[in-house]
Formats: sequence, C-alpha cells, structure tokens
Amino acid sequence: MISYQKKGKSAGAKVEIQSQVSRTVEDIIADVEQRGDVAVRMYSEKFDKWNPPSLRLTEGQIQDCIESIGRQAIEDIKFAQAQIKRFAQIQMMSLRDVEIETVPGVVLGHKNIPVNSVGCYIPGGKYPLLASAHMSVLTAKVAGVKRVIACAPPFEGNPSAAIIAAMSLAGADEIYTMGGVQAVAAMAIGTDSIKPVDMLVGPGNAYVAEAKRQLYGRVGIDLFAGPTETMVICDDTVDAELVAVDLLGQAEHGLDSPAVCVTTSRKIAAELPAAIEKVLSRLDTAPIASIAWRDYGEIILCDNDEEMAQESDRICSEHIQVMTKNPNWFLDRLTNYGALFLGSRTCVSYGDKVIGTNHTLPTKGAGRYTGGLWVGKFIKTHTYQRILNDEASVLIGEYCSRLCALEHFSGHKEQADIRVRRLKKADGAI
Repeated sequence: MISYQKKGKSAGAKVEIQSQVSRTVEDIIADVEQRGDVAVRMYSEKFDKWNPPSLRLTEGQIQDCIESIGRQAIEDIKFAQAQIKRFAQIQMMSLRDVEIETVPGVVLGHKNIPVNSVGCYIPGGKYPLLASAHMSVLTAKVAGVKRVIACAPPFEGNPSAAIIAAMSLAGADEIYTMGGVQAVAAMAIGTDSIKPVDMLVGPGNAYVAEAKRQLYGRVGIDLFAGPTETMVICDDTVDAELVAVDLLGQAEHGLDSPAVCVTTSRKIAAELPAAIEKVLSRLDTAPIASIAWRDYGEIILCDNDEEMAQESDRICSEHIQVMTKNPNWFLDRLTNYGALFLGSRTCVSYGDKVIGTNHTLPTKGAGRYTGGLWVGKFIKTHTYQRILNDEASVLIGEYCSRLCALEHFSGHKEQADIRVRRLKKADGAI
C-alpha cells in the first residue's frame, strides 16, 4: 500500500503559477516579434542588467574567455566533451538510410537529413551551466547541423567565460550573451541582427520551457525541458544520508525543482527528514534547495518494488536514481522517465556533467511520450519512392484508382488513371 510521508504542493497551486508564467512569456514573445533587437535589448537590460554594443561575441572576446578559465578547466571541458561526443557518435551509427524494393519495380526508401540550423539555449543566470553547451552544441554538430548558434545569459554581470569556452570548443558557429524568453524568441523569430533558426534546443527555467512550448510549430523543439525533477527509488541497501544528498543535489537547481523519494524502507522514510537538514547545513545552495524540498519534496513509502515502479511511472520524473538490491529489474520494468541512474556507484550529477549521456531530458511528464535530447532529435527522416518500370506503375496505379474512388477523390483518382492509360497504350502487352 502506497502512503505519503511527505507531500509537495498541490496541483492547483502549480497550475496557477504556470498560468502566470504563460501570460508573461506570451507578452515577451509578441514584443520581440514586433520590435526585434530593441525588445531583446530592453529585456536584457531589465532582467540581466546587460546591454553591450553587440550581444554577439567576437572571435577575440571568445578567445579571451577561453584563456581566462585556465588550463585545468579547459582539460576538464575537453574530457567531458570527448565522452559526450563518443556516445553521440555511437548513437549516430544506429541511424541508417533505408532503400528496399517492396514489390518488383517499386522502390521505397528514407534518408536521414540533419536540420539546417539550430539555436541552443544554455542556462547560466543563477549558475554557469556550461555542461548544457556540450549537450546541445556538440550533439548538434555530431548530427551534422550546418549552423549552430548558442546563447546564455550573463553571469555576475559579464559573459560566463566557462560557458563561452564550452560553446566554442563544442563547435558553435555564433555565440550570443543573452538569456531568458527574449533569447529564445530572438533565435526562433529572428531579428535584424540574428537570423532565425529551424529548431530550438536546451533546458531552462519555467519561462524558457514555456517560451519553447509557445514557439513550437514556428520552429521545432527538442522537448519540454523545464525545472529539474529528480526521484530516488531505494530500499534498505542504502542509507538516508546518501538519499538526501542525491535529492538535494538536484533540488539546488531551483525553488520549483521537485525531489521525490520512493522507498520500501520504513527506516529511510523515518530518517530522511533529519538527513535532509543535516546535508543542507553543508551546502552553499541550501537557501534554494531547502525551499525546493519544503515545497516540492516528497517521501513515498511502498510495500514492494512493483508498487515503487507503479508510482515512478505515474510521476514520470526527469531523473530517476535507482539504489536497490536489483536495479536492473527497474531498467526492465520502468517505462516513463527521462534518464535512469542504476546503482549507488553512479548518480545524476555524473550524467549532468561528464559521463556521456545527454542531460537535456523531458520534464512535467513528457517522458511518457519522448526521450531526452540525442543526435536523432536533430535528424529528419524523409521518405522517397521511385518506380522502375511501366508494369509496376500500372499495378500500383490500378490499386490506387480503385482506392481513390472509395474516398470520392476524383483528382487523386485521375493522377493514377492518366498514368495507367498512357502506360498501357505505350506498352500494349501490359
């Protein structure tokens, strides 16, 4: 039997917050569409206190950023990007063009074609999340995207040197210091100084996620990647302190980041609140993580693994850390999530920063119908067909004509009939 030892904010409160976000985002997008660069600069000044002569960085400014972060930081970035690139390349190899002769003379196929241009949003106003540059820019380049632009908000009043370095090393073609809804809108809609892109990717706060949702259709998007969510599925094989660390390690992302413990251990359920307070006392990010835990933290006690799996699939968290006797059972059983972290030797932080899987993952239940960002998100699979001889065209045409008649589509029917008539006349033997 499932019981809540601690419950987060009600759905009604979340809906009201989302409604406010939606209205604000709609207004900013409309303003950027109408006034372009002027609006982008106004919001940049308003929200980020940032209004330089140009929002796009020069090559000299980019090199200055790279040189300023030091050799060790560059080596660390390159190591992380090597892991992400290798896994992305392996994933790319799983995508294949196809061509097959389905009946004699009829050839069908598909081609995998990268989108032509992508805008990558890298969060960085609160924390300089340079890992998002690897995950978006680098993955797009592995997929073969020709033009990749990247933007991030300023950090502490200046372009974030670490983010800029990561963008450049990942292969970004254009780099801008701008953030928030105005940045997402500028990339999607275009301005006098920014050519619009075909697709938007990257995580962000509730406002950025809502901007992507509202712009979807005008441009493609990777997925709805809003405020970070994490879940720990555990039993009595781990201790409350480790669970607390893994929950708060993601709750520090933002005040609205849900952190959920689903456990069969009454001991962990009882000890976790105190463990949370103990871990908070040693985190610099406690002012954020503590509020996220207070408002959106949950402790759910279950009787067995199957109940934990059912609850996990219902919640559909972005990150799921599994620390149980048999983590692989959950790998086989779970169907709804962003990414799994199996066993206590790995953790969400590894996936966020360096291990190689992509950290741009579905939130708000989107894991029910999509996975996270990967090279395949940048690939369009387009079909084609050809017919090699008259006999095959007549065969398909006669079937097509009769099927069109059933649908009362005379124009469609005539497309088939004219070919059948001409080819039969040309080849009397048919």
